[in-house]
Amino acid sequence: MGYCPAQQRPSRAAEQRCLCLLQSSCTVLKLLQALAFLLKSGLRSNVLALTRFASAAASLGPAAASVAATLLFSPSSSPLHFYDTFLINTALRSLSPNPLHPFPLFSLMLRLFLSPNQFTFPFLFKAIAALPSPLPATSLAHGSALRFGFAGDSFVQNTLIHAYAVTGDAGIVMARKVFDETLRSSAITFSAMIGGYVRSGRSRDAIVLFREMQVGTVQPDDVTIMTVLSACVDLGALNLTKWLNFYVERGKVHKSLCLCNALVDALAKCGDVDAAMDLFDKMPERNIISWTSVIDGLAMHCRGIEAVEVFEAMMTEGIKPDAVTFISLLTACSHSGLINIGSRYFDSMTREFGIEPRIEHYGCMVDLYSRAGLVEEAMKFVQGMHIKPNPVIWRTLIASCRVYRRLDLGERVTKQLIKEEPSYGSNYVLLSNFYALNNRWEKKREIRRVMDCRGMYKVAGCSLFELEGEVYEFIAGGEKYARQLSIYVMMEEIGQKIKKAGFLPSSSEMLLDIDEEDKEDAMHWHSEKLATAFALLNTTPGTVIRIVKNLRVCVDCHSALKFISKIYKRDIIVRDRSRFHRFKDGACLCKDFW
Repeated sequence: MGYCPAQQRPSRAAEQRCLCLLQSSCTVLKLLQALAFLLKSGLRSNVLALTRFASAAASLGPAAASVAATLLFSPSSSPLHFYDTFLINTALRSLSPNPLHPFPLFSLMLRLFLSPNQFTFPFLFKAIAALPSPLPATSLAHGSALRFGFAGDSFVQNTLIHAYAVTGDAGIVMARKVFDETLRSSAITFSAMIGGYVRSGRSRDAIVLFREMQVGTVQPDDVTIMTVLSACVDLGALNLTKWLNFYVERGKVHKSLCLCNALVDALAKCGDVDAAMDLFDKMPERNIISWTSVIDGLAMHCRGIEAVEVFEAMMTEGIKPDAVTFISLLTACSHSGLINIGSRYFDSMTREFGIEPRIEHYGCMVDLYSRAGLVEEAMKFVQGMHIKPNPVIWRTLIASCRVYRRLDLGERVTKQLIKEEPSYGSNYVLLSNFYALNNRWEKKREIRRVMDCRGMYKVAGCSLFELEGEVYEFIAGGEKYARQLSIYVMMEEIGQKIKKAGFLPSSSEMLLDIDEEDKEDAMHWHSEKLATAFALLNTTPGTVIRIVKNLRVCVDCHSALKFISKIYKRDIIVRDRSRFHRFKDGACLCKDFW
């Protein structure tokens, strides 16, 4: 609906003054002052002014958007007959980043017999995607799009795919159904579906779909590349990451700063930190994210001294570190045992840079002391923290107690952790492990019974290995792989050769009430060993073996992989849940410090 009749409108000067105030509203306070002028000047029925108000609020973020939605559509603000589709679309747009339910606005539109257009549903789906539980609302809005004939519009389809994809396993099936109904003619459509797979933890499906995109005629854009890079990081798919880097270098997509930063991060996290640093050195423009990505990559690869050197180089270039940079820096110090350097940087955060330590920084310091075996110092540090320790910090301390055999302290802290997190299964596993280390097998079985009654389970070890563009998955346990004769034979060969070379199994890592021989056999089928056997069978001599594991590498596998690297003359790189291990000539780059 258009403007109200001229005789009902205030002066043109008042309207222009209001529009100028709205245009200069760079804060919420100024926005509210402009609103006060709008109402005082009799502009509450002026669609142009109301629309500009909604647009200004949207540009100021979720808090202002919430204010706009409340004030614009309250009965006291404007008569209902002055609303139109454009105004409500603008209000829906303002809700996109804000977790406020958009359906009251959409329902108002329908009650006023205002017809949604091709812009209404993209704004509606974006707003719905920000809700805590968007699936029911997405389904309802999808039905409305079908009823009004916009379900075939490409912009509507792209936002609908995104709205379904953020809802988890249930929604990803519907997202794929919508995707399959599209013409698949846009990189945006592919990016929406690939991104949905990545967010749902289905990175392998994301890469499969990207392969389908490569076969077709649609060229990926920078958003597609960055989305696929996230999937590569999940899977440790270094070959595909390098191909994407080469694709960008050939000028196939715009080489933006964001894309370069994503490539640096992916190369480092997929196992080639040297390639990441080479790309970083060639970047014509770098920001704090670029520097932090390199420091973080070096931290994961146990190259703490180099991470410190990069940090100092960043300071020399006048780039001021932020809180995230310090997390990466302190992690680098922790992984490389740089206790004094890490402590000095932690103290400098507040003193020199005015950055208040967050829980993540405290966690890094606890990890720094814990990895070095300074359990008492770690405990004192936790007790002296200015904020309440979170469960991650307690678990870090507990892991140190286990490694350095401070069993009584570890048991006591774990029991306290269970009181704080009674529904988290891993806490019970930790307590069960302490009982096993103390040979208190009945207590251990009691914990296991509690876990079974509550439906809790221990996360199984899983390792991934990339071969010729395919990612192979290996789960701890021998039943599945013992039936594959080639892997079984190779596992037996590996076991015999490393024992002959002097390998002694660390059966204390297998916390079961069984005899030593059975423990040794159970550890023989850990997932990283299975992946290594498969890699030895399917790659040529001299090829670097790269494995990604979901859990921390155990002492037994760490020792075995050192022997394997020497006997088979292979570099073996394993990324566990927090760092990289590079095994070469019978030694690991971490120097057994993990």
